[in-house]
Amino acid sequence: MADDLRLGLNLGYWQRNADDATELVQAAERLGYESVWTAEAYGSDAFTPLAWYGARTKTIKLGTSVAQLSARPPVTTAMTAMTLDHLTGGRLLLGVGASGPQVVEGWYGQPFARPLARTREYVEIMRKVWRREEPVTSPGPHYPLPLPDSLGKPLKLITHPLRTEIPLYLGAEGPKNVALAAEIAQGWLPLFAFPEKIQTMYGEALAGAAPGFDIAAMVMVLVTDDVPAALNVAKMMLTLYIGGMGAKTRNFHADIVGRMGYAEDAEKIQALYLAGRKDEAFAAIPDELADGISLVGPLGRIRERLELWRKSPVTNLLVMGPRDEPTLKAIRDLVLG
Repeated sequence: MADDLRLGLNLGYWQRNADDATELVQAAERLGYESVWTAEAYGSDAFTPLAWYGARTKTIKLGTSVAQLSARPPVTTAMTAMTLDHLTGGRLLLGVGASGPQVVEGWYGQPFARPLARTREYVEIMRKVWRREEPVTSPGPHYPLPLPDSLGKPLKLITHPLRTEIPLYLGAEGPKNVALAAEIAQGWLPLFAFPEKIQTMYGEALAGAAPGFDIAAMVMVLVTDDVPAALNVAKMMLTLYIGGMGAKTRNFHADIVGRMGYAEDAEKIQALYLAGRKDEAFAAIPDELADGISLVGPLGRIRERLELWRKSPVTNLLVMGPRDEPTLKAIRDLVLG
């Protein structure tokens, strides 16, 4: 249970036709939001928008939610993170994640096998890069350095990092992956968090977390008098992720919804979506599920439901949805007082 929730702004993916969010990020900074986060899947990358916003702000922390492991070798992510951290005065929060087989194998052409072992190895290499204690080597098997039976030799990062320990977060959904985050990272980035169910679902996985471990939950927040319309926005996101963001036989988003107690619903939603019946899949999303993972409605309703988050293990709300300063301020007042 968090005594004091922290507050961040999650912008998600950058879209070509979207307005530049610089003014929104600057407003969040003025209002005391601790961080701003960007995402990547198979469109925009996560780092470039952060560099853009980082150049136009002074104090707000800059998070990737999340940078995909298969998009870059670990030394490339380490170099990119080190550079951005330097340029922004030590404001980077590096969130990484394994993604899923549909993206990893279909977009990046990389094998998805053993995501936990790959994540552990990836993180170990990045930390070796930043510490510059010796030329970087790794026995593999996923990222052997230098390449066996090659002309390669161990190398050390040329540039001295501003920080030898950049805060690391893991995007994780399964209990084993969450346990890995608690073991090797400074924080966990849950995509779908149902506050009343987190302890039951992940209590054992989080038991080994160090003091100060940050559970930074992405939460759709919509201030409106039209609750059904707001729930429909949450349902649209759930429909896409449960139905289409994963392979038929391996969809981590559908799995997590199942562990929340909606296994039959998740199976039905995915089947309808994959059959091309997307409207029916949308209609099959339970109101209780959409409401449970979001904060929507009039400010009074959001204030009441916010207590569920305060009583949960979540320490940091990364709000998605607000696009203007008055709404950011209203949410700030509710969360931070």
